[in-house]
Amino acid sequence: MGKTLDGVYKNQSLIYKYILYVITIACIVFFFPKGGKFKYEFQKGKPWQYANLYAPFDFSIKKTTEEIAEERNTIESNQVDYYYYEDSVASDVYQVFADKFPVVFSSDKFSNRSRRILEQIGKEFLDTVYNYGILKKVDEHISKNSVYLIKDGEARQLQPDVFYRMGTINDSLTKMLNSKRLGSYDGDFKTLFFDVLQPNVYFDEELTRRELEEAISEISLTRGNVDEGKLIIAKGEVVEAENFKILDSLKAEYESELWTENNYYFILFGYTILVALVLMMLFLFIKKYRPEVFRNNTKVTFIFFNILLMVFITTLVVKYDEVYVFVVPLCILPLILKTFFDARLGLFVHVLTVLILGFVVPNSFEYIFLQIMAGIVTILTVSELYKRANLFISVGQITFIYVIGYFAFHIIHEGNLDNVNWYTFGFFFLNGMITLFAQPLIYIYEKIFGMVSDVSLLELSDTNSKLLKELSNKAPGTFHHSLQVANLAEAAANEIGANAMLVRVGALYHDIGKMNNPTYFTENQVTNINPHDDLDPKESARIIINHVIEGIEIARKSNLPDRVIDFIRTHHGTSYVYYFYKKQQELDPLVKDAEFKYPGPIPFSKETAILMMADSVEAASKSLNNPTYQMIDQFVEKIITGQMNGNQFLNANITFKEIQMIKKVLKHKLTNIYHLRVEYPE
Repeated sequence: MGKTLDGVYKNQSLIYKYILYVITIACIVFFFPKGGKFKYEFQKGKPWQYANLYAPFDFSIKKTTEEIAEERNTIESNQVDYYYYEDSVASDVYQVFADKFPVVFSSDKFSNRSRRILEQIGKEFLDTVYNYGILKKVDEHISKNSVYLIKDGEARQLQPDVFYRMGTINDSLTKMLNSKRLGSYDGDFKTLFFDVLQPNVYFDEELTRRELEEAISEISLTRGNVDEGKLIIAKGEVVEAENFKILDSLKAEYESELWTENNYYFILFGYTILVALVLMMLFLFIKKYRPEVFRNNTKVTFIFFNILLMVFITTLVVKYDEVYVFVVPLCILPLILKTFFDARLGLFVHVLTVLILGFVVPNSFEYIFLQIMAGIVTILTVSELYKRANLFISVGQITFIYVIGYFAFHIIHEGNLDNVNWYTFGFFFLNGMITLFAQPLIYIYEKIFGMVSDVSLLELSDTNSKLLKELSNKAPGTFHHSLQVANLAEAAANEIGANAMLVRVGALYHDIGKMNNPTYFTENQVTNINPHDDLDPKESARIIINHVIEGIEIARKSNLPDRVIDFIRTHHGTSYVYYFYKKQQELDPLVKDAEFKYPGPIPFSKETAILMMADSVEAASKSLNNPTYQMIDQFVEKIITGQMNGNQFLNANITFKEIQMIKKVLKHKLTNIYHLRVEYPE
């Protein structure tokens, strides 16, 4: 049991990767659409490349989205609206008329016979008006040629002009009275009807909506059937409009029937195998070609997280509306990975992600082709992301590739420029605008995953930063030394293709631990008094060695990234404080080596190895008196050869050829610093 637990503890990093691998596969397969894949690839305007295709079963030919939309528009334009007749209002109007008539036409002014005649005329007018009713003011403007009026539980189709409107009812009253030669009573009747007449017909929005929905629901989504065994398309035949619709219908039917309860687990198993193969290729690539990334679980998690994020967003968009699939800024993936890692890893991950998304998106070949081309352009164009103009230029080039590629595919499919969906080009421009979000996204990733980009390195390289200002105030000699080392290391990094910005930042901060005891370091001593003269060699060595430990503590308190702290930790490796070691040997030949040796670790990357060389050479060069070109040449060779003999570069992935190139740069730079020229023979 103990051995098992010990094995688990030793291999916990590898176990974590296995768990991450399984979880990522499960999530991606879960995101996939629940449907099988049609086994034939076809495109409109291209020949059918397979054998003659016969209908494997009976299926219906589906209407296109445009055909269904056209039918829907026809139904909506021909829809007859419903209006409701409110009987209670009409009854109330008759009652109010009966109550007010004696008041307006009183017996003091009119005879009984006249009043009976006038009352009868008033009722006839009410009967005429309320036969179909008066429209409410908000419903007066009817755009349809006919409407349905629901009265007494029966719907009757009528012309809109049969209804009375409150605004025109006075004219109707006047016209009626004139026809009966009773125009002299016009004012009295208008006074009577002013408060009596009320609208009682209103638009029944709920019923109209229900009827429209019912009519739309009856739209057939298919037009005709294809019987089993019928020839759909022959080999070599061009896929044109009609057989394209039939093939598309067969594809949809095939995929819907395939994803049944019986086949569910088989299809799921197939998806799982393919996704597992893709992610396995990624793991093998990282392990073989990027071992430093493979060893770091945070970096591996970061890569898998970004793949999952892109798959999730794309599947979400496809499920909502596949038309918007090109809005997803997939090129953010290689852009971010190149920023934090390198171009080759960024492109490899991008290509694998696009292959996974081929299961999700429509027109997978077109999608994969465009996205891989855009990813390659991203890798080739995006450089020095800390320069704002570079990102805008790269995004412009990426968008241009999308537009040109889509345009070319349309010409291939259609054979002309007809029916170009211009709004798709708008999606590409929107994609480019969203890609600009990479800058704040990089900042977010830095905070979440503790990683460092060139943008952050540029900020850290500012000598006006709080920590570097403190260094220049407390230890000006060390600050000047750091600047010189930064220049040397940056030049060497550029020569061998290492991360020059990272080396420069590491060089600027590598000696910040000397701030605690600045006068114990030669470069900060402004007088002839050396505090080491009064100390035991062991104590002096301890103070010198401690500047590494104290530098790490200061860096952590100042929230410097781990990649920068690595330079502080490794810039002396496991070398000796040689001066005090020799001094102690004179006093005690049995001196313990460990007391005069830096704790390490030794450099583990090209960048940290470059800093060790540049730091040692620059510091030791101060001891040269009247240096010559030959002296500098021998001096650099001696120091770096000593470091190699001390096995300081065993863990750094740096070659002998690169070390020779670094030596050459350091010699050239020191020669320029001391304003020397090669001594030519007379």
